[in-house]
Amino acid sequence: MTVRIGVHPHNPSLYHLSRLGLLEQLLRPLGERVEWHRIGGLDTAAALADGRIDFGGTGSTPPLSAQADGHDLVYAAVSAPRPGHGALLVHSGVQTVADLKGQTVDLAIGSWQTHFVSKLLRSHGLDYGRDITARRAGPSSAGDLREGRIGAWVAQGAELFAARRTDAVRTLVEAGDVIADRSVFFTRRYFADTRPEIVGTIVKALQQADGWASANLSEAAEFTAGDQGGEVADWHAALAVLPWRLEPVSDAFLAEQQEAADILAAAGFLAKPIEVARIRHAGLDQAVTAELGVNR
Repeated sequence: MTVRIGVHPHNPSLYHLSRLGLLEQLLRPLGERVEWHRIGGLDTAAALADGRIDFGGTGSTPPLSAQADGHDLVYAAVSAPRPGHGALLVHSGVQTVADLKGQTVDLAIGSWQTHFVSKLLRSHGLDYGRDITARRAGPSSAGDLREGRIGAWVAQGAELFAARRTDAVRTLVEAGDVIADRSVFFTRRYFADTRPEIVGTIVKALQQADGWASANLSEAAEFTAGDQGGEVADWHAALAVLPWRLEPVSDAFLAEQQEAADILAAAGFLAKPIEVARIRHAGLDQAVTAELGVNR
């Protein structure tokens, strides 16, 4: 059988796993092979739902959107929280969150950044859909912020550390001070029902890849910069702040996701309100917990 893995380039665990050969080594004795499919985070859920891939990973928001859209997916594992991974950057004219009212905010719409901005605004009496203009971030975002053409930009990874090397922008809020900002891994319910041991093996390989990256930050940064662009030093700084640790799905994680779902539904971002616990999979929890060696 061929196991098809979706690789979102901004998911560091999957990204490094796809190039290290660790999963291939674990699956070969089981008679399984691997196909790697590079795919955007916002496309991952649909690719799982229609069978193009069997397993994928994103930030926290795409699985919520997928559930609201009726895709029958289940959670497999999550990363530890990622403080330092992302932040809301502003120019000198924005001093407080209240100053964002009426401003354009660049962000990766549909990603964890939507949850972050929505929760941040809500905690200050503002509304994502009413009080800001959310614009999809792109190559011009850093320059637009420096020149004052937008009010704020949610940056992450190497782009965040590159932006911080200029005096023209400053950090208003760290994402980790507002949300847990985890990587989230998920699969189709049918695949979880029929091959839970394979999902457990994938998670085990992801943890091995995390261990490699944590011990080899310089090599990981050099490879990523060569493949995705940016400065090696910025990638090294971005990778160094990641926890490089996976966890089974827990009640605490589900509570985080439910809070996010409620906020996003109220902001009109989700198609409908959802009950996050409905896509927890008990059998998968057991398989993943065993592979990660976690006592529960």
